Amino acid sequence: MVSKHFAKYLAVTIVFGLCAAFIVKFGGPNILKQYISFGIGSCKNIPILCMQPDEKTLIPEANKEYRDTLVPQIFPKFSISAPKGFTLIQELIKRRYYKRKNRGDDSVIYLIYQEPQALIRLYPDVRKAGVKDNREFIRRMSYANLTRVNSITDAFFVIMKSVFTPDIGNQGAVKTNKFELEDKAGYINYNLAKPENYFDCIVVDKQDNLFKVYIKDRGNRLDLNKVFTIISTLKPVSGGGVPHS
Repeated sequence: MVSKHFAKYLAVTIVFGLCAAFIVKFGGPNILKQYISFGIGSCKNIPILCMQPDEKTLIPEANKEYRDTLVPQIFPKFSISAPKGFTLIQELIKRRYYKRKNRGDDSVIYLIYQEPQALIRLYPDVRKAGVKDNREFIRRMSYANLTRVNSITDAFFVIMKSVFTPDIGNQGAVKTNKFELEDKAGYINYNLAKPENYFDCIVVDKQDNLFKVYIKDRGNRLDLNKVFTIISTLKPVSGGGVPHS
């Protein structure tokens, strides 16, 4: 079931979107872009709103030796194996999580799970734009670009992109890629900065289960290969607390 926090926050987003629809009808795309910039931010102060994944799809391979060093963790609806020395927190999608700047000196992995088609049920109108599942939802959101907003649908996905993007350090140094990994596919924003790395991943498996993995890596212990290996261990959990094969 979709989290109440997520639904409440999205309701505010939808109201913002309805106002945007009014602007589209009477003011046109340029005024709509200005409206979004005023309400959320511009490409200058939030560069990710004008970034899109690199054209090349990453097809990484999980490192089996590294995977054997990870510690299995089972949550109510999903499981993951994580490295030692990281605090794991299952989060709800809410503003406090996405705007949180730090957690002391911890290296932290924040985790979110949403069931198949959960994002569509929150805002069924996206079906009219051809969005039928979580996979298409995150694709449209990842490619959303403030400079290319010409419709209310474009505006909606730019707004959602701002909602889903956590603190990833200096966004001017962020790289973004799409990837395919075993039975999963998704998008990753990463910032290999010092004194910490940031990895922001959104993943959908073949059954349309959606996972959000946000890592703040103090001490720069992780690289892309290790992060993809961690992602490869994500699995939904059955009612009995057993990961699906």
